[in-house]
Amino acid sequence: MTPLPDRYCPADGVRVPGDSLAWCCPSCHGPLDLDFTPIPAPLKSLTGRVNSLWRYAETLPLPAPTVSLGEGRTPLVTLTDEVSAKLDYLMPTLSFKDRGAVLLAEVGLRSGPRRVVADSSGNAGTAIAAYCARARLPCTVYVPLGTSAKKLEQTEAHGARPAVVDGDREAAGRAARRAANEPDTFYASHVYNPYFLHGTKTYVHELWEDLGGRLPEVLVLPVGNGTLLLGAALAIAELYRAGLLNRRPALWAVQAAAVAPLAHAWEQGAQDLTGTTTAAPTYAEGIAVLRPPRARQILRAVRDSGGTFLTVTEDQIRHAQLDLASRGLYVESTSAVCWAAVRDRPLGGKSAVVPLCGAGLKSGLARP
Repeated sequence: MTPLPDRYCPADGVRVPGDSLAWCCPSCHGPLDLDFTPIPAPLKSLTGRVNSLWRYAETLPLPAPTVSLGEGRTPLVTLTDEVSAKLDYLMPTLSFKDRGAVLLAEVGLRSGPRRVVADSSGNAGTAIAAYCARARLPCTVYVPLGTSAKKLEQTEAHGARPAVVDGDREAAGRAARRAANEPDTFYASHVYNPYFLHGTKTYVHELWEDLGGRLPEVLVLPVGNGTLLLGAALAIAELYRAGLLNRRPALWAVQAAAVAPLAHAWEQGAQDLTGTTTAAPTYAEGIAVLRPPRARQILRAVRDSGGTFLTVTEDQIRHAQLDLASRGLYVESTSAVCWAAVRDRPLGGKSAVVPLCGAGLKSGLARP
């Protein structure tokens, strides 16, 4: 069996062996990155490959999967002359989180733990539950009080145990991390575990292939914990380093104005989160994260791309969800934030792509 690459802490360089169940830096307790520098395959060599994200095998830190559900290769459709949408809600569990969850399940299967734990406000939990079911791994998902009943139902249907925490998203994360420190436990964290980012980066590899070896001028991405944005940044770096991309797109990060700690730090020109950010109720529950552990990395990725942060109001989110539905695209309210950010914004002829990350059936319409 091919050994897993080592992980390392981006803050202080401490290294963790690839086969370790350690989920964070033993020194600063921050998230880990993967010591892995792939070389993507050229466009012409992708013809005839498996029709899933595993077609980008050269860029993935794991060999051929055993738990795949055919995830990836989602459609790209036009919204306006400038903006297209990638329909990542058409995944096996109806959210983009399948891209990372399949890699976490593969790593968990290799580790042979007694149990798997995860924390989520919904979609990551349902995805990890599904892929753990595929891998026959027992799984507990810690979720905050108020998580969508449909998402809890889906998690249970896959055989995982949802542990509802009497508190917010941060409280659910703390409960999961306490459980993760128990012996023989694999923490399938979509935030701390770098394998998840190497799954989400396939979103950009697919775009690059769909657009004939190029990328749009702007990638508009929702940001809570930043896993899709950081995955996108990984893929862009890989393609550019390999000489397969002439121009790097700008990353436009979108947060709900009600919970926007990263946007506030950006406005202040800060390198990391600043002060105490308050939170108000928001339709965008999937990105309502007050203290994202990879905040410094997210801010740097946006800055290095020449991008920016945008915020949207609750009315904008609600109207954007309805507008997408009127176009035949029924997504959950969190998935509407990127369209809310750009649908009335002049782009000056720039091409842009927004992800539609989760299906509307998971949580229903945002109600005023």
